[in-house]
Amino acid sequence: MPVTFLSFLQRWVITTLAVLVAAWIVPGIFYRDAGSLILASLVLGFLNAFVRPILLLLSLPFLILTLGLFVPVVNALLLLLVADLVTGFRVGGFWDAFWGGLVISITSMCVNALLGKGLKVQFKRGGPRRRGPRNGSDGPGGSGPIIDV
Repeated sequence: MPVTFLSFLQRWVITTLAVLVAAWIVPGIFYRDAGSLILASLVLGFLNAFVRPILLLLSLPFLILTLGLFVPVVNALLLLLVADLVTGFRVGGFWDAFWGGLVISITSMCVNALLGKGLKVQFKRGGPRRRGPRNGSDGPGGSGPIIDV
């Protein structure tokens, strides 16, 4: 299987697990059967990939004004949209969607961190430092002389 398909499948499973946890924790989120849960997580992933960036761009003034605290509102609106699109998946109202969106975000973040797919910070070490002139040669990156203090 190609790597992109496996990555998609992994994200879908993580989203499904996160929606399952949200349905378990938030009393206003309900799914009828496993099929509706899987379909809801697929639709949520699609909306997060294609609709969410547009909504974030359109709500940019609110995002700036609230210092990013408007993002959970966008997540709640997307969860409400999923409930309208998927038969067998229900969200009680805005506040259930709000808390459900927070639970889904936190659960996805934790599972991605456990699987090593979260935020990665990588530090690269250069070669050994030299003191003195380099005789006109570029540094390890080839971008010019190295200034060593």
